[in-house]
Amino acid sequence: MFRLETEVDKERRILLGRRLHDDNWDGSPELRALRSTPAEHEVPLEVWLLDDAGELAGGLSGRTWAYWLHVDLLWVDARHRGLGLGSRLLAEAESLARDGRACTRSRLETWGFQAPGFYRKQGYEVVGEVEDYPPGVSEFILVKRLDRPAGRPPRGPRGRFPGRRGRRR
Repeated sequence: MFRLETEVDKERRILLGRRLHDDNWDGSPELRALRSTPAEHEVPLEVWLLDDAGELAGGLSGRTWAYWLHVDLLWVDARHRGLGLGSRLLAEAESLARDGRACTRSRLETWGFQAPGFYRKQGYEVVGEVEDYPPGVSEFILVKRLDRPAGRPPRGPRGRFPGRRGRRR
């Protein structure tokens, strides 16, 4: 006999995640092929935009896994929008993912009132739309190929966000 319970249980959630992970890896030769490669583990990727006072003016938070960049968060302070800073943050994350982590694609989600047009201008294509999520809003799933152009050598990893102090772009 079985019973259902509905309380929040962190230990069971962790166990559930482990068991699903193991079943997925056992059931997929494609996932098993990632074992012992740099793409086996999810690795955070973050790019921060700081103003002259060192305050957060924008940033991108994401992760890489299985040769994909997944952009979770991208934000630029309203006072600094329209200067190309969001494009620079995204380009830097894509470059780090492509050149430093061998990623070949990027993916993200955005709501219709946020930035689907911005991402399309950056080369992303809409591959899915979830209507009424939340009610009255559409969520878009976008992807982009990050393959290096032929003949372009990979760059080494970079530390700081490259910036031009005092110059507007």
